[in-house]
Amino acid sequence: METIKLRDDYIKLGQALKAANLVESGVDAKFVIQDGLVKVNGEVVLQRGKKLYDGDMVEFEGNQIRIVK
Repeated sequence: METIKLRDDYIKLGQALKAANLVESGVDAKFVIQDGLVKVNGEVVLQRGKKLYDGDMVEFEGNQIRIVK
């Protein structure tokens, strides 16, 4: 499981996928999110700009990312 430490109060979903090296670019993040391949806290999310806060869990292609403060 990958951990992303927040610098601010939140990180956007597309940025989190890039920071965890699960996608190459923001464009790739946009497509995998729009295709319904990404879950946040167990629910499919279609918003690239979804704000992630401390304690949120992201799942993509069997990978998990935990957001921590």
